[in-house]
Amino acid sequence: MTSNYSPLYSYQNATFWRTLFMLYCIFTLVQTSFSTPPEDPVKCVSGNTDCTVSNSFGTFPDRSTCRAANVAYPTTEAELVSIVAAATKVGRKMRVTTRYSHSIPKLACTDGEDGLFISTKFLNHTVRADPMAMTLTVESGVTLRQLIAEAAKVGLALPYAPYWWGVTVGGMMGTGAHGSSLFGKGSAVHDYVTEIRMVSPGSVNDGFAKVRVLTETTTPDEFNAAKVSLGVLGVISQVTFELQPMFKRSLNYVMRNDMDFHDQAVTFGRQHEFADFVWLPSQGKVVYRMDDRVAVNTLGNGSYDFLPFRSQPSAALATIRFSEETQETLRDANGKCAAATLISATLFGTSYGLTNNGLVFTGYPVVGSQNRMMSSGSCLDSLEDGLITGCPWDERIKGEFFHQTAFSIPLTQIKSFINDIKSLVKLDSRSLCGLELYYGILMRYVTSSPAYLGKETDALDFDLTYYRAKNPLTPRLYEDFLEEIEQMAFFKYNALPHWGKNRNIAFDGVIKKYKNADAFLKVRESYDPKGLFSSEWTSQILGIKGNVTIIKDGCALEGLCICSEDAHCAPTKGYFCRPGKVYKEARVCAHS
Repeated sequence: MTSNYSPLYSYQNATFWRTLFMLYCIFTLVQTSFSTPPEDPVKCVSGNTDCTVSNSFGTFPDRSTCRAANVAYPTTEAELVSIVAAATKVGRKMRVTTRYSHSIPKLACTDGEDGLFISTKFLNHTVRADPMAMTLTVESGVTLRQLIAEAAKVGLALPYAPYWWGVTVGGMMGTGAHGSSLFGKGSAVHDYVTEIRMVSPGSVNDGFAKVRVLTETTTPDEFNAAKVSLGVLGVISQVTFELQPMFKRSLNYVMRNDMDFHDQAVTFGRQHEFADFVWLPSQGKVVYRMDDRVAVNTLGNGSYDFLPFRSQPSAALATIRFSEETQETLRDANGKCAAATLISATLFGTSYGLTNNGLVFTGYPVVGSQNRMMSSGSCLDSLEDGLITGCPWDERIKGEFFHQTAFSIPLTQIKSFINDIKSLVKLDSRSLCGLELYYGILMRYVTSSPAYLGKETDALDFDLTYYRAKNPLTPRLYEDFLEEIEQMAFFKYNALPHWGKNRNIAFDGVIKKYKNADAFLKVRESYDPKGLFSSEWTSQILGIKGNVTIIKDGCALEGLCICSEDAHCAPTKGYFCRPGKVYKEARVCAHS
């Protein structure tokens, strides 16, 4: 693959990025008190009627618009029961939406335009805390940030969780959200749940709604189905977590070359409780997270406020996006790589947002309490500032717009998979610079789970974030390399997708990968025999009816299909359907 660039343009481009990104980082490091909070993902024409729902990024994978006749905002379980009963009585379709709607796939969508969105935005209360039993019961709309804070008030900690605290308890349960660890029960939040209260459709004798109380001992099958439910069993009302005494963590980031990474990735997770990696394959580097539990009386008051999750200036975000669009148009691979090198060096040099005392970073290790170290997302916390700043993916800012591909590869196959990616990079060292513009490949450890739709084995989860064009028919630079990695993961290595991320092809035939799929579908049929909480999308990914593949011109560019003919790519722009370079069974859109 060639790039149309001149040395002068490349130099000017690198200088531009260096200047802009340094200003951006200086602003981000000192500016935390202002930001425009995200909009409600549900928007209605009049009051709570004639509504649409989107995700926090403003666009679903197939760019469709999801509609419903109404939205309801219950504030108590009793109100929730009443809402579900009324809809069940008339056979109305329902889907649950959350406060910030961070799932990329169409999990919030209901069928047609006559359905009902049930938002958990105001089901956001703590029900009870029991320090002696070390449990905390909250409503399903409570955010991860609230959960962490409420636990800390009584000296307790959730041991593992996602790094972004804008997800809700119900959202985490619905999609199997996780942090990174092979210790204890693993890093999945749902495996630290002891009780779930679920409101499902009921019979006439039930008053058309039924409150089910699920535990591992009393209802094991239903409990393991509800732990990762995709929202098809009903609405989670309350969740009880088994917590641990508050502890501290000691964190140290180390950057190394990736020569032996394929070996290190297999063993590193057993050496550090909260280990993860940021892989920069085009640079041949890996950032190792050496992160371990230490005693609560260990000196240190560190905190983690991850830089990309902070309030950021809208003008800078828009300019950075414009610059990347220009690089794509000019096929300026060198410009992308120069920018990626600068970004990764700056993030590493600023410790990604770690501070030793809540204010400044003075050196490693950073020691801090679990509630200050595990998750962040300060761009959600500030007051309205008229879109001068905001979360970088806020669609109103015209900043970041990206695809995310996320999957788990069994630890037994990690070495081979990493070497396959290295083989691709050897063909063109610039091929994955686009990933490094978006932080790099984040890799987190997960363990097998008793949840029927949870992880099947100990694995490494890969998160790939990369450029998405505003025009769905516009191909990307190195389109074929990223498509080959995606197909290699899901079809050569039989990877499991993250339920809350990914493009459509990740979910094609996915239910066959779960040994307890039939048990899950049996519980679904029992709870909701009329499929009122199911949608076309959930029926497709659960293998009930149809599949998620969408065949049309350009469909492979957005991950809606795997190309089988040139029209599925962008032949008028020089992109044709070709075999993979390393994984020959892949079919990718390659630039000729």
